[in-house]
Amino acid sequence: MALEKSKNAALTSGSFKHVSYLWDEEKAKSLAGDEVGLLIYRSNLLGADLRLTNYGGGNTSCKATAKDPLTGKETEVMWVKGSGGDIGTLKRSGLAALYVDRLRSLTNVYRGIRYEDEMVELFNHCIYDLASKAPSIDTPLHGFLPFKHIDHLHPDAAIAIAAAKDGKRITQELFSGTIGWVEWQRPGFDLGLKLRQCLDENPGIRGIMLGSHGLFTWGDTAYESYVNTLEVVERCAEYLEENYGKKRPVFGGPKLKSLAPDARRQQASTLAPLLRGFCSSHTRMIGHFTDDDRVLEYINSNDLPKLAPMGTSCPDHFLRTKISPLVLELKPEETLTDVKALKEKLTPAFEKYRELYKVYYETCKHPNSPAMRDPNPVVILYPGVGMFTFAKDKQTARVAAEFYINAINVMKGAEAVSEYTSLPRQEAFNIEYWLLEEAKLQRMPKPKALSGRVALVTGSAGGIGKAIAKKFVDEGACVIISDNDPDRLKSAEEEFTKQYGKDAFAPTLLDVTNTAQLEKSMHTAALAFGGVDIIVNNAGLSISKPLEEHTEKDWDLLYDVLVKGQFLVTQAGVNVMRKQGLGGDVLNIVSKNALVSGPNNAGYGSAKAAQLHLSRLNAAELGADKIRVNVINPDAVIADSKIWAGAWAEGRAKAYGVKVEELPAFYAKRTLLNEIILPEDIANACFAFVGGLLNKSTGNALNVDGGVAAGFMR
Repeated sequence: MALEKSKNAALTSGSFKHVSYLWDEEKAKSLAGDEVGLLIYRSNLLGADLRLTNYGGGNTSCKATAKDPLTGKETEVMWVKGSGGDIGTLKRSGLAALYVDRLRSLTNVYRGIRYEDEMVELFNHCIYDLASKAPSIDTPLHGFLPFKHIDHLHPDAAIAIAAAKDGKRITQELFSGTIGWVEWQRPGFDLGLKLRQCLDENPGIRGIMLGSHGLFTWGDTAYESYVNTLEVVERCAEYLEENYGKKRPVFGGPKLKSLAPDARRQQASTLAPLLRGFCSSHTRMIGHFTDDDRVLEYINSNDLPKLAPMGTSCPDHFLRTKISPLVLELKPEETLTDVKALKEKLTPAFEKYRELYKVYYETCKHPNSPAMRDPNPVVILYPGVGMFTFAKDKQTARVAAEFYINAINVMKGAEAVSEYTSLPRQEAFNIEYWLLEEAKLQRMPKPKALSGRVALVTGSAGGIGKAIAKKFVDEGACVIISDNDPDRLKSAEEEFTKQYGKDAFAPTLLDVTNTAQLEKSMHTAALAFGGVDIIVNNAGLSISKPLEEHTEKDWDLLYDVLVKGQFLVTQAGVNVMRKQGLGGDVLNIVSKNALVSGPNNAGYGSAKAAQLHLSRLNAAELGADKIRVNVINPDAVIADSKIWAGAWAEGRAKAYGVKVEELPAFYAKRTLLNEIILPEDIANACFAFVGGLLNKSTGNALNVDGGVAAGFMR
C-alpha cells in the first residue's frame, strides 16, 4: 500500500497541519522485531493527539506469529486493545490476545444479527494469552480484516464527513475511491463481517469510513498504519477547513455575544450549585464547566435550536453525553442572585427534560431492556456563558465535556460540507441500553463512600488539614485544598497532583479572615466541581502566653482566625449548600482546650470554647436544611503541624516544664491510652462523621486525644 506523503520524503512534525506527527525512528528501532511493542508505541502516539481520537475511544491491533503453547507450532495471533482503557495510555496488560483462526471460525456458528450478542462470550474460546484483558465488542472488526496493523479511531474531522448527509459521496470523491464506506451499524460481530465484505468488494482500498461512527485504516507495518491514519485524517481536516464559511456562516452565524471571560465565570459559578442540585435528584453528581471558544461559537449561534435537540452521531459521543443537551433559556446577563426565583424558573425546564427522556425510553425500550436510568441531563448549555456537564465523578464529567466538544466539531464540519445527521432515536437507545453495555456498568466497582461529594478543607496544605483532604480523596471525594501560604499551597498541589491526578482536587489561596479570598474559594469549588457538600474548618493558629504577656493583638488574631474564620467559612459554605438543596456537613476541628483549662492559654482556650459553642448554635439552626454540624476535638497533634513549629511549642513546653522535643512523649503519657495522636487519627474521625454511618448525627463532638479524663464530655 502506497503512502502519499511518505513516498518521496521523510516525514517530520511539520509535514502535517491538522494532526501531530510524533513518530521517533530511534524509539521505533529499539522495538524492531517486537510487533506488540510497536503496537503499543503506535497506540500511545495516536492517543496523545485528541484530534485523532477521544479519551477511551477507538482501538488498535496487530497480527503476528507466535508459538502455540499447546502444540509448539507457530500460529497467527492478534493483539487488540481490550475492553475499556485508553489507547493513549495503553500497556501490554490492556491488550487481548486471540488466535486469529479460531476467531474467524466463529462465522461457522454465527446465527445472524439478532443473535450477535451471544458471540461475545465465544471470544473467550479464542483467547491465546490467558492473562489477556477481556476482548471488546470491536474485536471481530479487527480480526476479519487481513492487515497486520489496524487503527480504528474517532477523529472529529472524519466523523464530520461520516455524519454528513452526503458522507458516502464526499468520501468517494475526496479519496478517489481509496476509502471504502460502510453504512451505520451498531458495533459487533456483524459489523466485522460488513467490513470484510467492503474490502472484498473494493480491493486495494487504504481504509473504510463507518457512517456516523469513525474510521478504519491499516498498514503492513506499525509505521505504515500510523502514517496512513495521519494522512487520511489530515485530508479530511483540510477538506473541512476549505469549506468552513463557504456555503454559509459557521453554525448560521452568531445570534448573541458572549459575556467577557470574568463575567462568564462569575455567572457560571453562581449558577453551578443550582444546576448541580437539579442534576443530583437521582444520584449526587460532580460538575465541570468550560467556556472553550468552540463551545461559545456553537451555543451563541443561530443554528443551536436546530442542532442541539438532534444529539450526537458517534456512539462514543452519545454514551457519554446522553440523548441531547439541555439548553437554558436564560439571558447571559441574567440576574442570578434570587435563588428562589431562579429555581422556580429552572424547574419546568428540568421537568420537561426528564419527561422527554422518559418518553424516549418508553417509546424505544425492548421487552428485555434494563430499567430506565437517571433522566437528568449530562450536558447543559448556557448561551453566552458556557457549558456545564454533570456525572458521577470529575473525570467522567470532564470527559463528557470533551466528548460534547467533539460532537460540536462534528456538527460544524458536517454542516460546512453538507448537512449534519445524528443517530436515529431507536439506534441511540439500542446503544445506550444495550445489554452488553449494561453488563459493563454492572461490573464497575461499587462507588466509594464519598463519591459524588465535594469538600473544602481550610488549612489543608499540611498537618491535620492535609491528612483530612487525603482521606476524603481516598474515599472518593473531590477536595478543595487551601492555605494562606502560597509556597506551602504550591507544594501541596504538586504532592496531590502526583498522588491523585488533577481531577481529584483544586487548590485555592485562602486566608479565612479575608472575605474576598473566601468568595474566590467558593467560586473555585463551583467551577471545578459544581459546588460543595462538606466544609472542614481546620485553619488555625495558637498563641501560648501568660496573662500578663498576652496582648490585645494576640487576642484579636486568635478570635479572628479561629472564631470569625469558622463563622465566615461556614456561612459561605452554607449559602452554596442551600442553593444545591442536597444537605451537607460542616466539620469543625476545635480542640481539647475547648473543654479543659490549662496555664498560659487564655486567648487560645477561650477561642476554642467559642468555636465549640458556635458549632452547636449552627447545628441548631441548620438542621432544617439537612446540614449537619459536628466537632472533632484533637489534642497535641504535633506531626507536620505549622502551629507546633515555633513559639506555641516553646510556650507549651515552658508551661509544663519539659523540653520541646519531649512534648510528644509528654502528651502521650498523660493520656489514658498512652498514645501519640497523629493527623491521620483526626482524618479518620472526620470520615466517621461524613462517611454515611452517622447521617443522623449533628451537634456532637468527638474527642480524639488518647483519652484525657478532664476532657470527657458532660
